[in-house]
Amino acid sequence: MLFSNGSIKSANLKNRYIVAPMTRISAEADGRSNDTMKDYYERFAKGGFGAVITEGIYPDEKYSQGYNNQPGLARQDHVDAWKPVVDAVHQHETFMIAQLMHAGGQSQGNAYTNETIAPSAVAPKGEQLGFYGGDGPFQTPRAMVERDFEQVKKDFADSAVRAKQAGFDGVELHGANGYLLDQFLTDYLNLREDEYGGSVENRLRFVVEVIEDVREAVGSDFVVGIRISQIKVSDAEHKWSGGEKEAEEIFSTLGQTALDYIHVTDGDGAEPSFGEGSRTLAEAAKVFSGLPVIANGKLGDPKKAEQLMEQNQADFVSLGTSALANPDLPNRVSDEAELDEFDFEKILLPIAEVKEYELNMKIHK
Repeated sequence: MLFSNGSIKSANLKNRYIVAPMTRISAEADGRSNDTMKDYYERFAKGGFGAVITEGIYPDEKYSQGYNNQPGLARQDHVDAWKPVVDAVHQHETFMIAQLMHAGGQSQGNAYTNETIAPSAVAPKGEQLGFYGGDGPFQTPRAMVERDFEQVKKDFADSAVRAKQAGFDGVELHGANGYLLDQFLTDYLNLREDEYGGSVENRLRFVVEVIEDVREAVGSDFVVGIRISQIKVSDAEHKWSGGEKEAEEIFSTLGQTALDYIHVTDGDGAEPSFGEGSRTLAEAAKVFSGLPVIANGKLGDPKKAEQLMEQNQADFVSLGTSALANPDLPNRVSDEAELDEFDFEKILLPIAEVKEYELNMKIHK
């Protein structure tokens, strides 16, 4: 199944292998993509992946940026800088999706402001990530007010239009890993007492509004997906308090929106996500939403990934560290060649020493 054609909307992928979004912090300081990024993304397309999802891209020049040297899709020169990157990937018949990310309270580097915003004035758990340039605890964000809600929705929609102009085949809204949309879903980060807080339905409300505004902006022919997780960059052990029942409510609601797919990520994408004997996160998303599902989390072993798909728990698999260690992983698997193990230290070596693995960029999975 891994090498069968797969469809998301009108997009026909040559196989079920997708490169997962991974923070690279390798763009120009002003958010423009560059040749280093073009080489990075193109090598996965050369290596046989059916699709590539970008690192998180910030959509505005306000509060969305999460890291220094993060790429943007906030203005026209960002669009122009992405075009050669997308073209390079398309040359190899590989689909490319732009992941749009608003960091919210989990921001640790923003060229446009020193303030952060979030559903409530609650700082994320843990500390900023040193290998992304951060240091110390996260600051306490400002609780969003009405004008922020409208501005963020507009910025997501406008950025999705820019992604379409840049040639991307679709956009993925980052609703996972503790960033803004996920902050609304997280009970301890969302203490609001209005229509955006409290019940699961209320905590999902803003996410649904963003989806609908993006869909209206890009039209019916453009792919729109979302990434969802329980775990976070700053809280890797987090689980939804309502367990599988909460997952049912979240995914069934998302299944009724204008989304074309759901991308889930977990510590191990093939393991039960809600306790012993429960469904995986991918299976929950598939069963309750009825949408195509991309599964992520330690699925580099092709036998493990194949089994997940044979059991109808997912339609595609996305790979992070396995793809970094093996940019040509689909080609290797097809040729029954041995796969390399991911080596964090080796990935961080200078480009001259290990160009075939990495282009001197930092990595967190």
